[in-house]
Amino acid sequence: MNLIVAVDNNWAIGNKNKLLNSIPEDMKFFRTTTTGKVVIMGRKTLESFPNGMPLKNRRNIVISSKEGYTVKDAVVVPGIEEALKAAGDTPSEDIYVIGGESIYRQMLPYCDVAHVTKMNYAYEADTWFPNLDQDDAWELVARSEERTYFDLEYEFDLYVRRTSYEKVKPYIQAHWMD
Repeated sequence: MNLIVAVDNNWAIGNKNKLLNSIPEDMKFFRTTTTGKVVIMGRKTLESFPNGMPLKNRRNIVISSKEGYTVKDAVVVPGIEEALKAAGDTPSEDIYVIGGESIYRQMLPYCDVAHVTKMNYAYEADTWFPNLDQDDAWELVARSEERTYFDLEYEFDLYVRRTSYEKVKPYIQAHWMD
């Protein structure tokens, strides 16, 4: 399973239920990477989308403990185990965890690949992603060239769970190597 996230220098991911920044190339990467796939998110992440609507051309699974919560064109489940069951027979490489903080933390043990857009700036934030650079279970295996959006420098990084490297090696070679 994969996760996809944009972080700042402190591994912050959001403030007041909003992204820290909206970089067009990052948004395009997110859209291209997750279209046609299963995305798993929390209720607050869903509600942060335009009109609080599920993402188009994806199977949206929303985790919410809110009793009676329903969303048109999404599967709503009460927890992580139910989300994994709702993904069904979908191949692991076609499932993406997309936030927020609590869902990332709970789903991290199930993920083998982390797509991390790192922004070279420290934003005011109230939510964070676990720092994979300080987690011995994860290894940075690929990094894009540095890019710039106005005066913000950023890069695309690919982390892989060390115990899963051989399993995901074909994906890395197909998508991250020249």
